[in-house]
Amino acid sequence: MKKSFLYVSLMAIGFGATAQKIAFTEYNLKNGLHVILHQDKSAPVVAVSVMYHVGSKDEVPGRTGFAHFFEHLLFEGSENIKRGEFMKIVSSNGGQNNANTTQDRTFYYEVFPSNQLATGLWLESERMMHPVINEIGVKTQNEVVKEEKRLRVDNQPYGNFVGEIMKRLFTKHPYHWQPIGSMADLDAATLAEFKAFNKKFYIPTNAVLSIAGDIDIEKTKKLVESYFAEIPSGPAPVKATYIEEPITKEIVDTAYDNNIQIPAIMIGYRVPGETSKDAKALEMASAILSQGNSSRMYKKMVDEKKNSLTVASFNYSLEDYGAYIMFALPNGNTSLDTLINDMSEEVTKLQTQLISDSEYTKIQNQFENNFIGANSKALGVAESLADGYTFFHNTNQANDELAEIRKVTKQDIQDVAKKYLNPNQRVILYYLPKKQ
Repeated sequence: MKKSFLYVSLMAIGFGATAQKIAFTEYNLKNGLHVILHQDKSAPVVAVSVMYHVGSKDEVPGRTGFAHFFEHLLFEGSENIKRGEFMKIVSSNGGQNNANTTQDRTFYYEVFPSNQLATGLWLESERMMHPVINEIGVKTQNEVVKEEKRLRVDNQPYGNFVGEIMKRLFTKHPYHWQPIGSMADLDAATLAEFKAFNKKFYIPTNAVLSIAGDIDIEKTKKLVESYFAEIPSGPAPVKATYIEEPITKEIVDTAYDNNIQIPAIMIGYRVPGETSKDAKALEMASAILSQGNSSRMYKKMVDEKKNSLTVASFNYSLEDYGAYIMFALPNGNTSLDTLINDMSEEVTKLQTQLISDSEYTKIQNQFENNFIGANSKALGVAESLADGYTFFHNTNQANDELAEIRKVTKQDIQDVAKKYLNPNQRVILYYLPKKQ
């Protein structure tokens, strides 16, 4: 879900191309912090990242939005970094930084010239060891998050369509709500609750420090020890388990959006999570249907029948479950039911006919290029290694993924379509302009 396809050099790389193996060193500090180091001398840069295994699924009803809120709050400063100085320190030392939050994890990073490795380690150790969490920081970031929600969700056309699908696909699991959460929940939360959330999740035993770039492994180990070894450990959080009953009957519903004039139709299926052997085949199925102008649904509905302004599908793959989502916007007076029928016909073809050799070669090339592109820079490597450790319990997943891509057969793609993309397993959502 978080990687985009690269279409460059398809013929140069070609089907069956080999990618350079990502070498890494990994170990644990005594406080439980997992450390991953990757040396790459090709450019004088280094990426320092910390992935905390906490996302919106670790929240509780009535207190949603905490993980995303902490993505912002932990830039407020620490006992040794004055409020508002964090990003100034990064930029003044020639670096860049950011963070992002999903349902499953929070990822912080800095990219520096390699001679500023110690600066990146110091910043992240400060964030972990003793962040300042006080009323002024909470109030400031509360307003920042509210503005972000207004900009990206409340006032954005189709800004909440994924949220509307997810709340219908999931009834028990916290995937029911989106990472940005509820502003009312954040307003109601106390400072003590924020401090408790930090103490529970932003600790060494719930984190992985992943460093990639122009580093000396032994010197980096010593720096990591000096900055992180004294951070108190804390018990690893116990993750709750949520079991959703299978969807066995088609669910049809309507949602309204006062920011749109053109209605949309959306179809969602609940599917296995990212570690499932079927996840990659589902990604390939969605790419065959709608990845690029030569994909099946695009050619049929946009180019040939001209009944759609746009059509797309994607496998929204998360840790515990996934959501396979298709959507289309009608062209002119085309009915939404016509679009449902056209999308459904293309799914049926996937279920009943193997894809062609040319489609299979094309999709393999696209996915291999995506893999190579995602790991072409230090930050991408750092994140891939952290993902492997956090979600697959296998840091080498960063290397295994390419082999998994190549193992997916035409039959596998047909099988997952048959298994998961049936009418009795889906949610159909009519996404309409707000009623006047």
